[in-house]
Amino acid sequence: MPEDRSHSLLELLINVSREVATALDLRTVLQRLLYAAMQHVGGERSSIIVLDDLGKPVDATIVYGKQLHEHTTQQLRDTVERGLAGWVVQYRKSALVPDTSKDERWLRRADDSVDRSGAKSAICVPLMARDRLVGVLTLVHSVPNAFNEEHLNLMQAIADQASVAVLNARLYNESQRTARVMTALAEGAAAINSSLEMTDVWRRVLNQTMQALQVETVALALIDVVSNDLIFQAAAGSNSDTIPGRRILSGQGLAGLVIRNGRGLVVPAVKLDSHYSEADRFGGIEMRAVVIAPIQSQGKVIGVLMAINPISGAFDPDALLVMTGLGSLAGTTIQNAQFLERLQKAHQRYRELFEDSVDPILITDWEGKVLEANRQAVVLSGYSNETLRAMSIDQLHEVKWNKTGLNFEALKRDEKCSYESVLHQQNEGKMPVEVHAHRVEFEETDSVQWILRDITERKELDALRDDMIAMIYHDIRSPLGNIVSSLEMMNTMIPEDETLQTMLNIARNSTGRIQRLVNSLLDINRLEAGQQILDQHSIDPLLLIRESLKDVQPSASGRQQKLENTAFGVLPLIWVDVDMIHRVFINLLENAIKYTQVNGQVEIGAQTTSGTSVKFWVRDNGPGISAADRDRIFDKFTRLRGKNNPSGLGVGLAFCKLAVQGHGGQIWIESELGKGTTFWLTLPVAQKRETGQLKRQTGRLVMKEDRPS
Repeated sequence: MPEDRSHSLLELLINVSREVATALDLRTVLQRLLYAAMQHVGGERSSIIVLDDLGKPVDATIVYGKQLHEHTTQQLRDTVERGLAGWVVQYRKSALVPDTSKDERWLRRADDSVDRSGAKSAICVPLMARDRLVGVLTLVHSVPNAFNEEHLNLMQAIADQASVAVLNARLYNESQRTARVMTALAEGAAAINSSLEMTDVWRRVLNQTMQALQVETVALALIDVVSNDLIFQAAAGSNSDTIPGRRILSGQGLAGLVIRNGRGLVVPAVKLDSHYSEADRFGGIEMRAVVIAPIQSQGKVIGVLMAINPISGAFDPDALLVMTGLGSLAGTTIQNAQFLERLQKAHQRYRELFEDSVDPILITDWEGKVLEANRQAVVLSGYSNETLRAMSIDQLHEVKWNKTGLNFEALKRDEKCSYESVLHQQNEGKMPVEVHAHRVEFEETDSVQWILRDITERKELDALRDDMIAMIYHDIRSPLGNIVSSLEMMNTMIPEDETLQTMLNIARNSTGRIQRLVNSLLDINRLEAGQQILDQHSIDPLLLIRESLKDVQPSASGRQQKLENTAFGVLPLIWVDVDMIHRVFINLLENAIKYTQVNGQVEIGAQTTSGTSVKFWVRDNGPGISAADRDRIFDKFTRLRGKNNPSGLGVGLAFCKLAVQGHGGQIWIESELGKGTTFWLTLPVAQKRETGQLKRQTGRLVMKEDRPS
């Protein structure tokens, strides 16, 4: 190359370098580079596409003569994917096209038709900086064969000289863009999170969105949890009054697309978008361009944030990024505001229930000092609210420390406790109460709630019931004993007549059942009072089982049921009150017979489980007992629910439990609905086995033997 020509080329490259290096704004760098290329190489049209590190176009500039022209995202995508620039990107080689009409790499547009601009010549070169492809520079001449290899080399030299400046400008723009986004989001976060009142949150979200994107109108909509429709909650800006309350049916319009995909979208020309529909139209607003971002909380889309019509005419490249960030901030804040709203409503509801409760309720701290008292506590205690707040809980009633734990340790472990006590009233009166205590958070304070339920009526009923039992004992037991004795005497006196014997047996069995019921009621009273079982003897459990089966056989025969004894072999003697345990077996057997269908089966069995006890069971194939009834089956005066269940006083199983536990044994139940029920119990083994004499007296089993030493 001649020296003067080399000097001219060097001077040219220095000038190009100076032009592009003195600017940091990407658009300015690109414009200067294009003008320099057209000035020194030639051509009427030039363009440059800037690529990111993944090879995707991020910006571009197009110059026609001396005029800058706008480009579309789709235009850039087509050029990089299918045009001459795409070939250069793929192979990272320069391309010289003398005649565009004869080169398949040239992306033909409407302007390239013969009746318009026709064939052209073009040069396209890559911009390489530090082995990174940062862009593609294209130069077009309206005359075919206007460019040659010399133009191509000059163009590549200019591109090589300017590529680092383009990369630096792109990186600077990216840093500036990131800074703008971070600033917008930081300002948005500070503003949005400054309040948790729902309407205030919506207003702040909309204000930040409008300020960050500089648009005419903004709107916020949330998904209705029932219908999944989108309901606009708030809006701001031009003609926004008609937007709140508007509903978009689930999945419809541009907003529905955002919700389905879970990511935002930018629509620069709304009416040209295929997803635009009637659902997207707002009364009084001509929607030209829109950005819609999902409002997300905990990975779930709960609504959308919408920015309509940018004031500048077009959205910035970072508009969607800013909107997506604001949507995430809004989602978290809106959810927190919803939580606060629900919490406030729950507190209000608790306060209403607290005040309106029919039971006295007291709130104390962990020292027992009364913090709050409801109206009923004031009424029943007789103390004023101010006086109650000056008292401690143990001044109002006797605290059962074995239930609450010393210093309320049990309550601090979130355990609930219940017990009966007495409320000390101001007029020195006393009221029986049932106390329920547990840990609560009251007015954002860790506290203890005490419910003192008035049980005066229940206590009166208990006293009445005790009086009734005493009446049964004194007024029924003695006459009943006379009836039993008379029946025994009649049995020896009446002639051998089958009909008379049958009637006599029916009378004896019926009086025996009444006598067992009376004795069971009396035993319940004694055992609940804590009296010890003293009249204990050793007896063969097999004998007890056989006698019990004999007594219930008439009831089973009347229902065509089969009684099966699976207790065989040798079992150790048990140490029990014979009459009491005999009644336990009869109660369990009669209970099984009563709740088992006709033609059913009832089984009783026993086995040795250890050296200290014998385990018994009574099993039926009846309907079974539900889990809810299983928890209360042994409670006194409890009967199973259901209109088809047999009637009764509900004392038989309560007696069984008290009697077995009074002997130091255990009783429990296993049942499955539709498959039957099994009652299990254990009784203690006699320490010294001796043979006893069994005889029947007044319908009871009595053992006469020496007690173990």
